[in-house]
Amino acid sequence: MKQDTYNQQLAQFSAKQDGRFPVIQQLPCLNDDISGHDYCPIYAHHCGWQARVLAQTKPAKHTDFGGLVYFAAIASAIVPIDYYDYRPIEMSLPDVTTGAADLTKLQFQDESLESVGCCHVLEHVGLGRYGDTLDVQGDLKAARELKRVVARGGQLLIVLPVGQPRVVFNAHRIYSYEQVLEMFSGLTLKEFTLFDPPKYIVNANPERAKGIAEGAGCFWFSKK
Repeated sequence: MKQDTYNQQLAQFSAKQDGRFPVIQQLPCLNDDISGHDYCPIYAHHCGWQARVLAQTKPAKHTDFGGLVYFAAIASAIVPIDYYDYRPIEMSLPDVTTGAADLTKLQFQDESLESVGCCHVLEHVGLGRYGDTLDVQGDLKAARELKRVVARGGQLLIVLPVGQPRVVFNAHRIYSYEQVLEMFSGLTLKEFTLFDPPKYIVNANPERAKGIAEGAGCFWFSKK
């Protein structure tokens, strides 16, 4: 929308006020009148994947490290959520508790968490983007910590960018399927779901991930 169009619509709307609102406060939003919908399909699909796993497994509690705050809020309707982030938040919803955590040195005891999620987070650890310490192996340290705290018989939900391996500094890393399995060696892979926009593929052939520049790999691990 152009500024002139906004001004014309403001004048037209103001002239037809019905008296319910004494004030028209201006906050011009000039970039939203588009034919499509402005959202991130990768984040929408991986949140849908996580929610489906939690609805299927129904753990007593799920611990989310650094994922989307909106997901934690919505998923708390399925299962109680403990949400931890490097930059802690406050949330007053029922069945949501929040706190601070550094993924490279988690404060939890070994094998103490039944259900753990860390989705679209590890690729950032060690790049300094969010105020964390620069560390080329920050993601590997975080992966070791996540493996350590998952209880035997528990599950770990991981989402990472997959495709042609590279670092996009300081935004994120992109991994190969094989790199992710190596990071979480010792765990059992129950499911690999791939979002290769616009395709959402449950139990995807890992070979497909090799041929894309970047997609979202959803890895459902268990610990025996």
